[in-house]
Amino acid sequence: MGIDQPGPPDASHQRRIGLTGGIASGKSSVARLLQQDHGLPLLDADVEARQALAPGSPGARAVIDRFGPAVVAPGSAPAAAVLNRAALGQIVFHDARQRAWLEQLVHPIVRTRFAQQLQGLATAPVVVLVVPLLFEAGLQDQCSEVWLVDCDEQQQLARLMARDGLGDGDARARITAQWPLARKRPLAQVLIDNRGQPEALRDQVARALGGG
Repeated sequence: MGIDQPGPPDASHQRRIGLTGGIASGKSSVARLLQQDHGLPLLDADVEARQALAPGSPGARAVIDRFGPAVVAPGSAPAAAVLNRAALGQIVFHDARQRAWLEQLVHPIVRTRFAQQLQGLATAPVVVLVVPLLFEAGLQDQCSEVWLVDCDEQQQLARLMARDGLGDGDARARITAQWPLARKRPLAQVLIDNRGQPEALRDQVARALGGG
């Protein structure tokens, strides 16, 4: 089946920033600065992935058909069942085969939604694509530059455990489901260092944006 994909950026008029990083590295903080401080339009792969599995959607029905009632939130109406994302996460982050199946379901939908939205933003001078799995999904070629939000691996683990209330094993499973930050660093054109306090990000973002 053919899938519409975001086309490569037209360097003559659009700067397309691919914003990525590991889970809990600080992508959302940088994205907020780009949107709120600089007024840039954002396309967020996580938002689109949630829409791809919205209650009653074909994606949600496919997940329920595969995994059964264990991934349905209690009390959901059968016609518009809400996924129990915690239960789904327990399955896919501990089983690479099931995770690959879910990614093959969701990624094409996200690509298509990105392509549609980019058409509407064709005249915007700068667009930010927030894509946690940018390198894993091979989407870096759709960007004019890639920014990696970086931190130490132990910081990443501690932040993820605190943010999502996860134990060590579950947090590590989520981190190892992605490429390690060490593999991503040499592939990015811009490194945003998030090892310090959150307020240190603002100047880095402004410099990176101004230095394009």
